[in-house]
This record gives sequence, C-alpha cells and structure tokens, in this order.
Amino acid sequence: MAVYRIGKFYYYDFEFSGERFKASTKTKNLNAARQIEAAKKTELAKAGAGIVKQKPSPLLKEFVPRFIEAMKSHCSGKPRTAEFYRARAEVILTESGWAEMRLDRIDEEEISLYIRKRSKVKSRLNLLFAPASVNRELATLRRMLRLAHEWKLLNRVPRIRLLRGERIREFVLPKALEETYLAACPEQLASVAVLLLDTGMRLGEALSLSWRQVNLEPYSGAKLGSIAVLGEKSKNGRTRVIPLTPRAAALLRSLEPGKSGLVFERKDGEAMKGAHLGQQQARVRDLLKLPEFVLHSLRHTFGTRLGEYGADAFTIMRLMGHSTVTVSQRYVHPTPETMERAVERMAAGGAEIREVPRISPLVDSSESKSVQ
Repeated sequence: MAVYRIGKFYYYDFEFSGERFKASTKTKNLNAARQIEAAKKTELAKAGAGIVKQKPSPLLKEFVPRFIEAMKSHCSGKPRTAEFYRARAEVILTESGWAEMRLDRIDEEEISLYIRKRSKVKSRLNLLFAPASVNRELATLRRMLRLAHEWKLLNRVPRIRLLRGERIREFVLPKALEETYLAACPEQLASVAVLLLDTGMRLGEALSLSWRQVNLEPYSGAKLGSIAVLGEKSKNGRTRVIPLTPRAAALLRSLEPGKSGLVFERKDGEAMKGAHLGQQQARVRDLLKLPEFVLHSLRHTFGTRLGEYGADAFTIMRLMGHSTVTVSQRYVHPTPETMERAVERMAAGGAEIREVPRISPLVDSSESKSVQ
C-alpha cells in the first residue's frame, strides 16, 4: 500500500524489514502526506544502518546540575576540586545569559561575547577581573562541553581559547631574605611558613595536618622523622610521606605535640583559617616590598631548592604530590655544576668496578692443529 485517505487525513501503510508501519500523517494534503511517508522510510533506513537521530541537546540550566553531580563522582577524593567546578559552573549559568540556551548553540561566537563581558566585570576591590579568573571559568565551560560530547549530547565541542597574560606566581624566597621574612611574621604565620618551606606542603594540607600524621621519631632504617600527607590533590588520592628537616622537627616539638587534634590551632581550639594567614602574609609582603610573594610561594621555593640541590623530577613529584612528572620537571634546571657533579659521581662509582679478566675465545681443537 501507499498513501491513502481515511476521513479528513491521509495515512501511510507500508512494510519495512518484515514489519508493518501504519499511521496517520495528520495532514489533508496529498503531497505533504507522501513527504511524511518518505521521511518515515528514511528514518527507518538510517536506524537500520546504525545512524541514530540526534536528540535535541539539553538546555544549559538542565545540564549544569548533571555536570555538578558528575564532578562530585569524578572528584570523590578531591572535594575542593568538586567545589571548584560547582562554583564556576553556577557562575557561568547565572552570568552568561545562556540558561535557556541549548548546549549546541554555545559556539565560538557566544563564547567570545562571554569573554568580553566577563573581562569588563570588576571585583569588590573595584579591579577588573584578572585573566586567571576568567580562564578558570573558561576551563570549567570546556570541561562541561567535553562531558556533554562524551555523553553524545553534542556533535562537536567549540574551540575555547584561554586569555593570554595570566600571571603565574613563581616567586622564590631567597635564602638571604628567609631570616628577615620569618622575623617579620606573626608567631602563627611563622610556624606555618617554616613547615611549608621545609616540606613543600600545600597550605590546606598544613592546616588540616593532625598529630596522628606526624612521626617525630625515625622509622627503622630511616634517619629523619616524617609526615604522612593525606592531601586530596595527591595522585590517585594516595598518602605521601615527607621526611622532616631538623628545623621542621624542632618546630613540631615546640608545638607540644598531642595524640589527637590538629597541629595548627587557634587559641580557642578551632582550626586556623587560610584567609586569615593570607592577610597576615599580605602585610608582611608589603613591609618587605615583595609584590609577588604569596603563601603558595613557599611551596614553590621548596620545589626549586630541591631542584637546585640535584633532586630529580620523580623525587620532586613524590615529595610534592604532583599528579604528573611534567609538573615536577619545571623545578629541575641542571646547571653546569650539577651536571659535572653527576658525571663525577658516576665516574667514582665506575672506578670501584674491577677490570674483568679477558677470556680467550674458544677454538676447536682440530682447527687448532691445522693452524699449527
């Protein structure tokens, strides 16, 4: 059968792959009915060839909650990372004007307009958003759209280019200024600063450090005490063990270690706040006129010093808890002196190997006689 009319409307009736399809076209126009029939046959042919019709992509306001839940699952061992994505995703939802827009409509042009808009926004201090702030939102948007593509909700992911000019703080505290800096710090800040300088921990790791993670006495076969860092950013959520320098061990002993509780507490017994220490650091930084010097610089100083004293990238990665050795490699800058020392150590080790006696090759006896 083909298209035929029953009452007011035309119907189609045909077989495809042994199955019968019959339905109203809901139109009174014969040509339109034939087109609807042809479209149905094309749809069935595509499905038979494995070509599935793309469903409409969701609205941004529908996808953001799904994205946030996915990040909670993907970053189950990293709650701060999950919170980072949640906060930025909600900013994108409220500030972009895309809440009612489908994901496949968010293209390069829309993203360019968003960048221009966000670059003109001022903070509470009446300062324009820094490129780094805008880039964090763009990185979140890119993660969202890539996840939608992975879930087959998008045919393509638009290209998202981060802003240039993002300032990377790479300040390293010179040894000559270290004593002056620590003397200028309030007591609590000085204590935290010493531990960051000598262990390379992140500020959050130091402030959440409990006495149960501290071992002031060396383990069997070790020379130094150690700290077990349970930092959420450690690779695969694994604990890493950092040996304690004599100065760090002395500091921890002076804090009257207990069997439980946090190492760094306020006088009222509550945990120290990173924001409060950051404010203290800002005052010291202004006093010393070191504009790039933030608390994270102490961790960067630790990594840089490790590299200067000859630590390889893999050792730095284990001590600092980097996710990949690529991050650690930036701390390794071999100088002519360090390369020369490496060759000297290799040569010294090789000199201890005695010369192996030379063994004559085996010769067949008959062949030996013939030669004689």
